Amino acid sequence: MGDIGPCGPCSEIHVDCRTEEEKNKIDARELINEDHPQVIEIWNNVFMEFNRQRDGKLLPLPEKHVDTGMGFERLVRVLQKKQSNYDTDVFLPLIQEIEKLTRKKYEGSDSLKDIAFRVVADHIRAVAFTIADGQLPSNVGAGYVIRRILRRAVRYYYSHLGYEKPLIHQMIPFLSESFKGVFDELYAQIDFVSKVILEEEESFLRTLDKGLHKMDILMEKHQKDKIIPGEEAFELYDTYGFPLDLTTLIASEYGINVDLKGFEKSMEEQKNRSRAATTFTADDWQILDDGEVEFVGYEDLLEHTKVLRYRTVRLKGDKVQFHIVLEKTPFYPEGGGQIGDQGSLIFDEEEIKVINTFKENDVIIQQVAQFPKKWTDEVSAKVDFERRLNTTYNHSATHLLHAALRKVLGEHVAQKGSYVGPDSLRFDFSHIAKMKDDEIREVEKLVNAKIRENIPVKVQWLSREEADKKGAMALFGEKYGEKVRVVTMDDTYSIELCGGTHVNQTGMIGVFVITQETSVSAGIRRIEALTGAAAIQYVYEKVQENKEVVNLLKTKNPLQAVAKLLEDKQQLEKRIQSLLVKENQRIVAELNSQFHAISTSNGTVEFLAKQLQVEEGEALKSIANDLVKKKENPAVVVLVAKINDKAQVAIGINDAALEKGFETAPNMMRQWVSKIIRGGGGGSKNLAAGGGQDSSRLEEVLNTVKKSLEE
Repeated sequence: MGDIGPCGPCSEIHVDCRTEEEKNKIDARELINEDHPQVIEIWNNVFMEFNRQRDGKLLPLPEKHVDTGMGFERLVRVLQKKQSNYDTDVFLPLIQEIEKLTRKKYEGSDSLKDIAFRVVADHIRAVAFTIADGQLPSNVGAGYVIRRILRRAVRYYYSHLGYEKPLIHQMIPFLSESFKGVFDELYAQIDFVSKVILEEEESFLRTLDKGLHKMDILMEKHQKDKIIPGEEAFELYDTYGFPLDLTTLIASEYGINVDLKGFEKSMEEQKNRSRAATTFTADDWQILDDGEVEFVGYEDLLEHTKVLRYRTVRLKGDKVQFHIVLEKTPFYPEGGGQIGDQGSLIFDEEEIKVINTFKENDVIIQQVAQFPKKWTDEVSAKVDFERRLNTTYNHSATHLLHAALRKVLGEHVAQKGSYVGPDSLRFDFSHIAKMKDDEIREVEKLVNAKIRENIPVKVQWLSREEADKKGAMALFGEKYGEKVRVVTMDDTYSIELCGGTHVNQTGMIGVFVITQETSVSAGIRRIEALTGAAAIQYVYEKVQENKEVVNLLKTKNPLQAVAKLLEDKQQLEKRIQSLLVKENQRIVAELNSQFHAISTSNGTVEFLAKQLQVEEGEALKSIANDLVKKKENPAVVVLVAKINDKAQVAIGINDAALEKGFETAPNMMRQWVSKIIRGGGGGSKNLAAGGGQDSSRLEEVLNTVKKSLEE
């Protein structure tokens, strides 16, 4: 699968789905692995025998396996004697549902329209099943893969089915009903999955709109040279999520080409930057001993052990670190939301800092910044006790929190991610609505009640079947073997599968305080909280803040005083607004007599261009609107102002001018103003407002609009 790692020879099974006439013309063996649409591979078996080293050597694996994979959809296609996977009963019902929603007809051709049908039918399954399984769209890792798949589907139905509103979320009830009894997780979470997908679709459709606006600017910019540079097309793709084929299509309508080689170059440069930023290269392991790795960190934080193997790794910027594997290790590796342990390795008198602990292929690795000057047969491995203890408080608190949320909000609550460190805890969970203040307080009270009960924390190793019977909850993102570790805090309250470290009694946590409840994405909420000494310090700080507020307000009732201040502020704002309205009316009356007629190709128009001194862009827009509304003859107004060192522009045009064939206000803004002020803007056909970084060229804006009208 890569440059290094397990590998071996493979055996492939292909099927020839061509007609007899085609089979007689060319032997199938000549078409194997040649991308022929009717000569397809349905099964691949890889015989894992070797471990490929970085220098290319093949070392025999201690255990040999067969990695087998069959294409289910292809097998169905062969059995049902269809010419395409999409003609089978796996996909056809979905395609028919898309036909109903879009009112377009699927014809099974290679047209972009029919490809869009197939893309949506295929991608909806990947996205819906994965979200139901707990992975949410995001900008990192697996979540980014889901987001890209979903956006690809949106792009296809938007561009090639002409469907400009969210589509995929409408299909979730149909999909979940189709897989009821096969994948019940989706059926049980119809509302949740639909809401997540709807939010993603709406977000990307807005992005497409922004991309189209950017395209307008590019069309104007490159109307003469007739080519969009690759880096600018890539900016559309990378910043706005605007697909290259859509950029190319729109450009072709204006007779403009896109520099595809330049685009690919920019894409490759970004990939190289990404690789440089996120990867490390590792030398081959240096084997000192073939022993097995054992984790002893549940019971011991100090262990006398030995080094089994080590390697050198090079990080971004050629920074060198080292990985060490111990025979017995007390260091907990990052997993289940809990961060990896830190501490030290002691070789004789020399102490080496362990800066992180993680797992790779089920092997626990200690990450260090330096090697000892002298290797010894025995090494003392010592975990940072206080850091581990604080982390343990927070991990046990997440279990109590999870159970409390399910009791207060309902059984639909499920963990969707977490962070457990020595400083704080973060817990993401499925819930549609923002939590009310009384719900947050109720959860907080329930967790603290369980802490005060000082419940013994029971840990058992059980079979997965026994754990399921016991009612243990599995945590999202974790993989479990035949034997699982079950952590119980009161048989009637919290039972979860968990490999993390925990307190012996809940009373050790001390106190639990929720500091924040926020939204992560559609249907996902996040709670941030503190325990132990950090929670007590937080309460002290809040009490001190309250005292300072009381002193500042010189009152014993700060809430009442703040309410009075807000009321006074509201009254002052109303008075200011009233004065601003009067001032705007004065300006309108003064400017109304300053219009002058200019000749244009569309006839004579009354024109006013003026730089004003106003406090906000909204005032500029309001004045422009009032001025053109008063005119019966064709009229255009352009007003500019420097506000907070930024350029602000408002353009107004009345219906009489539009009927004569003048550009709309947003088009004037895009074509004549945006480049000058290094910004953008938009609005209705009669009124547009915009802003930009360059406030030094406001007079140029006024002259440019006048000159452009006269041309």
